[in-house]
Amino acid sequence: MNTHRSPKLRLRTHGWLVLCAAVAVSSSLPVRANRSPQEPATQLQAEIEKQKARLNAAETEDRRDAVLRLGALHRTEASRAAVPALSDASPIVRVTAAAAVSSLPVDEGVSVLKPLLSDKDPFVRQEVAYALGNFRSQNAVPLLVERLRSDKVSGVRGAAAVALGMIGDETAVLPLAQLFSLGKKKSENEFVVRAAAHSLGQIRSRSAVPPLIAALANDSLPQDVRREAAQSLGLIGDPSAIPALQTASSDNDPHLSRIAVEALRRIATRKPT
Repeated sequence: MNTHRSPKLRLRTHGWLVLCAAVAVSSSLPVRANRSPQEPATQLQAEIEKQKARLNAAETEDRRDAVLRLGALHRTEASRAAVPALSDASPIVRVTAAAAVSSLPVDEGVSVLKPLLSDKDPFVRQEVAYALGNFRSQNAVPLLVERLRSDKVSGVRGAAAVALGMIGDETAVLPLAQLFSLGKKKSENEFVVRAAAHSLGQIRSRSAVPPLIAALANDSLPQDVRREAAQSLGLIGDPSAIPALQTASSDNDPHLSRIAVEALRRIATRKPT
């Protein structure tokens, strides 16, 4: 009788021995104890806890970096961990926190940011206005309108105007349009008025057409404002703006003329609603 094993049989025997050895080793390993309640369940939670602890660091840059890292996670729980930094003694940390809470639910985000619209630092107020715009909440509109009307710093007013356009609520049309007529009483910052004209186009309300037409025809306004007015009229698409845009299409300013022509084309190709 042939006592030599075939290659296939030797291979099967070897595999069986390896399997038995693996079972023996695994059975000899100690069983890991259950995870303690204090141990983070995931790497995400561990990272959040790590950065949350750094919010109490003595160095401003360390606190700011911790807030940046929390915001970069783009998770609700990370944004909640960053909320205490909205009350930090350093303005740059508060500004960073205003952006870091962007992953909160809308109502919660508006609620935690609202107090900072009255912050003593104008840069904080400005960045909080932008942050509120990103939430696209109608609840933020009255807060931003108040900043638009009353803040003494043009950068804050401009940010409020931009944010109102981002939200796109029609109730903001009147306060934005009123900026065009401020020239009779006082001079408004060009950036603020230009932002208002742009935002009216974003809101796309027909009620904004008359003040935009008036702004387009007002030679005393900066050219950039008139250009924004022409572009916004094209975005709104109301045919009542056609005569004013036709006039602007032959303006000496080639940029305004081009924008007016594009706005007329947009209105002509717009489907009736």
